[in-house]
Order: sequence, then C-alpha cells, then structure tokens
Amino acid sequence: MGSPAIKPGILVALLELEPSSPFFKGGQSLRVTGRLEIHSSESAIAVIVDGGVTLRVDTQHLRDINFRISSIYQFIGELKIQEGNQAILEARIGRNVDGMDLNLYHQSIQLRRKFEADSTK
Repeated sequence: MGSPAIKPGILVALLELEPSSPFFKGGQSLRVTGRLEIHSSESAIAVIVDGGVTLRVDTQHLRDINFRISSIYQFIGELKIQEGNQAILEARIGRNVDGMDLNLYHQSIQLRRKFEADSTK
C-alpha cells in the first residue's frame, strides 16, 4: 500500500474562509495568500491578513523561509478547525510572493472558477 496522495491546495481568498463557506472544512487542502502581520519563531505561528480578514498559519514544517513582516506570503496546507470555529492552516509549503498584485490575484481566482464552472456544463 502506498501513502495517501497529497491533495492540491484549492485557491481561496481569505475573505472566503468563513464558517458558512464550502472551503471552511477541517482537512481541506488550501492555497492562501496574504500580507504577514505577525510571526513567532518560538510558537511557529504566523498571522496573514488580506482584505481585513486574518488567518493563523502553523509554520512548524517550513524550512529556509525568512519571514519578513509586511511581506506577502503564499501558503499551501490543510485547514484545521479549532474550538469556536477558529481556523489555522497547517502549512506544508510557503513562499514569499512580494510584488504580487493582490487585486489582480483575486480577479484571477474568480475568472478561473468561472472557467471551471463553464467547462463542466
């Protein structure tokens, strides 16, 4: 028996991560992007923000990343839902994406979803 396949991270904006969202499920593999607000090397917890929405990211499995406050980062990992519907992304991949236009990025997510919906009709 082989190991279970790693699921690709679904592109999702932080604004979409609310309890009523289909993306807000424990174990859901997601790709999120936001500006780094806080990073603690002791706890390995980062907080990213986009559009006024924050998300905690567990960075304990990431190596060789130089975290800089106010830089833009993209993380791929699995969403964990804790008490009180508090979400944390357990990151398996992280990268600095400074220079990314977040407004254009959000538009591309919407266009991709529209394309995928149209192609399944």
